[in-house]
Amino acid sequence: MRIGIVCPYSWDVPGGVQFHIRDLAEYFLRLGHQVSVLAPADDDTPLPPYVVSAGRAVPVPYNGSVARLNFGFLSAARVRRWLHDGAFDVIHIHEPTSPSLGLLTCWAAQGPIVATFHTSNPRSRAMIAAYAILQAALEKISARIAVSEYARRTLVEHLGGDAVVIPNGVDVDFFATAEPKAEWQGDTIGFIGRIDEPRKGLPVLMKALPKILAARPQTRLLVAGRGDEEEAVESLPAELRSRVEFLGMVSDEDKARFLRSVDLYVAPNTGGESFGIILVEAMSAGAPVLAADLDAFAQVLDRGEAGELFPNEDADALADAAVRLLDDPDRRAELRERGSAHVRRFDWSTVGADILSVYETVTAGAAAVAEDERVTGLWARLGFARD
Repeated sequence: MRIGIVCPYSWDVPGGVQFHIRDLAEYFLRLGHQVSVLAPADDDTPLPPYVVSAGRAVPVPYNGSVARLNFGFLSAARVRRWLHDGAFDVIHIHEPTSPSLGLLTCWAAQGPIVATFHTSNPRSRAMIAAYAILQAALEKISARIAVSEYARRTLVEHLGGDAVVIPNGVDVDFFATAEPKAEWQGDTIGFIGRIDEPRKGLPVLMKALPKILAARPQTRLLVAGRGDEEEAVESLPAELRSRVEFLGMVSDEDKARFLRSVDLYVAPNTGGESFGIILVEAMSAGAPVLAADLDAFAQVLDRGEAGELFPNEDADALADAAVRLLDDPDRRAELRERGSAHVRRFDWSTVGADILSVYETVTAGAAAVAEDERVTGLWARLGFARD
């Protein structure tokens, strides 16, 4: 099958959607399909052989964050060229309502289109206001996928229609078999995320840290991600700042080793999350998880069965839960066991097969329609009407 996948966000600023698209493309390539990914990217960015650049992206505030998107006449021309050269059996657009390549592709594409909706935003006035503009593009979509029940709810409430829920995928074994790193072990709390993006929740964790260190002064917080490190610790008393170690951006291999090494992974995100891929990665690596009780996080953690939850933005509750878990190795072992079992439903062997089934359904439907039109045309040329 010839598969075209559209990424709305810049390939050179990685995030959850980009990782999902990368892993999905590589899963299909391993199965022998032909895959091309169209994505915004700077001209000097090294790209995998299956990624085609649609040109430089620009930063735009979007869904409580800053997304790097690509839109305009030049982008539209590159979309048309990519569609023409690819001659795809199916086109898979991610975030088709974002003002980026997905919407341009919806407008330009012919044939079966599958769309995945990642965003969870229950109060998006902009999406409601833009419905009239989006409607023509959305009507061309053959099948809709939402990565969670909350992304599906956003779609239903703002745009109408429905979607099948297929979660984000993870290569579970990649994380489960990573080698721990000795220097990241030993009474460590882990956090991965953009440091300077408030909704990722690092300020909440920093607010909780003095209480954690008062009870457990030997504990260290390891932070992986880009951002201003000095600004991140400025709220901490000077004598506690040495207990925070910043690792900067880490490779996929080091992320897996990081999650295999820490005693506790904390996800203090404050909102705007439709899934929580980092939670799945942490569980895959066997890290006990403590997360804010966002609806999407609660669903990923099996309502607290596969990881513990604390009230969103409650630093005291976070601190109390972290101290309790760090003091209780048996409870952490129980969470590791439950998380490792629960996470198998998110492995690419399951998620990729489900997405491929959607592709096969829409391409079979398109073939049936084409055959019906061919037969109808034949009857017309023979001078017969067909009921």
